[in-house]
Amino acid sequence: MTTNNGVLKFAYWVPNVSGGLVISKIPQRTSWDIDYNRRLAQIAEDSGFDYALSQIRFTAGYGAEFQHEPVAFSHALLAATKKLKVIAALLPGPWNPAVAAKQIATISQLTEGRVAVNIVSGWFRGEFAAIGEPWLDHDKRYRRSEEFVRALRGIWTQDSFTFRGDFYRFTDYSLKPKPAEPLPEIFQGGSSRAARDMAARVSDWYFTNGNSVEGIKAQVDDIRTKARANNHSVKIGVNAFAIARNSEAEARSVIDEIIAKADPEAVNAFGHEVKNAGKASPEGEGNWAKSSFEDLVQYNDGFKTNLIGTPQQIAERIIALKDVGVDLVLLGFLHFQEEVEYFGKHVIPLVRELEAKRAVRVQAAE
Repeated sequence: MTTNNGVLKFAYWVPNVSGGLVISKIPQRTSWDIDYNRRLAQIAEDSGFDYALSQIRFTAGYGAEFQHEPVAFSHALLAATKKLKVIAALLPGPWNPAVAAKQIATISQLTEGRVAVNIVSGWFRGEFAAIGEPWLDHDKRYRRSEEFVRALRGIWTQDSFTFRGDFYRFTDYSLKPKPAEPLPEIFQGGSSRAARDMAARVSDWYFTNGNSVEGIKAQVDDIRTKARANNHSVKIGVNAFAIARNSEAEARSVIDEIIAKADPEAVNAFGHEVKNAGKASPEGEGNWAKSSFEDLVQYNDGFKTNLIGTPQQIAERIIALKDVGVDLVLLGFLHFQEEVEYFGKHVIPLVRELEAKRAVRVQAAE
């Protein structure tokens, strides 16, 4: 078993697109506007969160009618905070690595190194068609993403960067100034073999969709074995939708209402698109291959992780995730501002207590 002996990190999805994090018509006290998000970032920072992840969407759909661009939006959140790190999504194809490297290096300089990036290989073919970008097959998208990561790192670390790939070419390119130290961390997601293989070679962090502890363990063990073979190390983040309430019954009633008020047309359209994307992979599976209608109501299978219940129940389940090698929990909420604050006040301290008790037991056993 791979066990994480460090302090678990917490991140939240930035609601920089409308509709929140569920495809449901349930009323949400969450807004995609900048004033709401600035305040949310400050609340998260004060509540013990380490990271915020800005989303990338180019077209409306599945309840997300409006979308702010993630790099500019991330910079605005960084300007409103002092410690929080913000992860800006980048989509190879629309973004060129030279432009992205320069954007992120400048933001890093302006924020004392608090910016990171999430490389999104792309799953929505219609979005690429809408903006006139060529659509590559599944594994080619991950090959391009890997080249994108190698280009970013090369530009950020070498004074004269030369690279000859299938998708990107550089000749004696020198970027000044470089990003501030430490260099921006590179995150990526995906559950396919190509995604795990890419992370095991080049990424600092690997995000997986929500899943059971057993399902996550299988992914963690696979990616860590591959990374060791490559003399590489990668940290693991898992998606979860948190519903923390004073009683389990109250928390369960919230998820029941979310699902009861789901938008069937939007959920089914989303499911059709993402499952087709997964079927295009050589193994015929992707992130959402085994997702039910209820799972798909939360974009990234966040309900599957089961962080739904009392603070104590949720803290214990988070430690179970840590025990199989998870380093970070990426959280979505229904009513972001108040629920992030509640989570920071009632759940994170319990996680820290359980971590401390486990550390004492480990030390005593050595």
